[in-house]
Amino acid sequence: MKLKLILSTTLLTSALLTSMAPQARTLIQNKGSDTLVNVAQAWAEAYPSVNPDVAVAVSGGGSGTGIAAMINGTVDIANASRSMKEKERKLAEKNGQNPIEHVVGYDALAVFIHKDNPANKMSYEQLSDIYARGQKVKKWSDMGITVPGCDSGEIVVVNRQNNSGTYAYFKKEVLGKKVKFRQGTLDMHGSKDVVDLVEKTPCAIGYSGMAYATDHLQTVCVSKTTGDDCVSPSVATASDRSYPIARPLFMYTNGEPQGAIKEYLDWIQSDAGQCILKDKGYAPVRDVTCK
Repeated sequence: MKLKLILSTTLLTSALLTSMAPQARTLIQNKGSDTLVNVAQAWAEAYPSVNPDVAVAVSGGGSGTGIAAMINGTVDIANASRSMKEKERKLAEKNGQNPIEHVVGYDALAVFIHKDNPANKMSYEQLSDIYARGQKVKKWSDMGITVPGCDSGEIVVVNRQNNSGTYAYFKKEVLGKKVKFRQGTLDMHGSKDVVDLVEKTPCAIGYSGMAYATDHLQTVCVSKTTGDDCVSPSVATASDRSYPIARPLFMYTNGEPQGAIKEYLDWIQSDAGQCILKDKGYAPVRDVTCK
């Protein structure tokens, strides 16, 4: 009788401990675009209040890094500020992956200059004259501009590294597919690095996602054609695509999302997720009501 009581107590204690043990959380691996990394992190931090059984691990490294991870099957969601290339899709399929594209927001790819630079309006042609190989413009004076604090007059051309979706989109949209970037650019790893350098360098020009703008530099008003009315980057002009260098932001999954991944993407595209995106300076995929 005493033995039975001890056994019953042991079994009850074991059952209680098992019921009190923390349950394993589902982990979603999310990697890629530097443009998206801040809002992706904000989504990941907010989501446990929606579903505490799911954790989202976010890392940056650029769109190319995220897409490579999707191709290799080592990530659940790849963030990208550009569409996957055909050769990337074919390589993914060869590896047994089926990338599905999801638009999660829109961004205005902003061109930044120092706060004292008077060159606050530019066309694609003028930007190409600065950024393209065989550049026609090397000094601000070549554009009839004098920049306070830029004693040499030489334009410091700030670029992104070539694994960046921002780099690829700017090249395709502004320079053209077949045109190469000029040599001698300062190639930054991340968008914040671009902004930090332009803020401190009167001679500089750079580009990155609009959400990285600060009060300590200027965003350029851009037109596609010289002489046309220019448009400044904003949430509104990214939403209606009136800003010339507006672009969609993507998340890629392997096949149609299921289970926890589908629930997470559905939440990102809900009003709650889109309001977080808007608060971070990006344009929602649709009209949303935010508190």
